Amino acid sequence: MTQPQRDRLAEQQAQLLHALLAEGPPPPGFDPRRLEVEAKALRSKRRQIVAMIEPDVCADLEDRFVPLFTEYAKAHPRKDGSRMRDDAWAFVEWLRAEGHLPKVRWWQRRRATKNR
Repeated sequence: MTQPQRDRLAEQQAQLLHALLAEGPPPPGFDPRRLEVEAKALRSKRRQIVAMIEPDVCADLEDRFVPLFTEYAKAHPRKDGSRMRDDAWAFVEWLRAEGHLPKVRWWQRRRATKNR
C-alpha cells in the first residue's frame, strides 16, 4: 500500500468514526440508518459502563440518565487513549456544570475523591 492510499484510508476511517461517535455526516457509501443503529449501540455500551462506574449518580438522575448521557456522548466523544473511569468522571463534571447535579463544595471534595 502506498502512502497516498494509507492517507486516504486513514481519512475514510476518521470520517466513519466521526459519524459513529460524534454525529458527523455519513461517509460516502454508508447507509445512514445503519450507522445510526451502530452509533446507538456504541452509546448504549458506553452508558452501561458509566452506570457501573458511577451507580449513585445514575440512580440520582433516575429516568433522566439515558437522555442526559445521550446528549453528553454526542457532544463529547471519548478521547483516544482515555480510560472509561476518566470518561465517567467527565460525565459527572459535565452534569454539575450543566446544573443537573449539585456542585461539590470544597469540604466535600476530599471525601468525594477519596473514594475514587
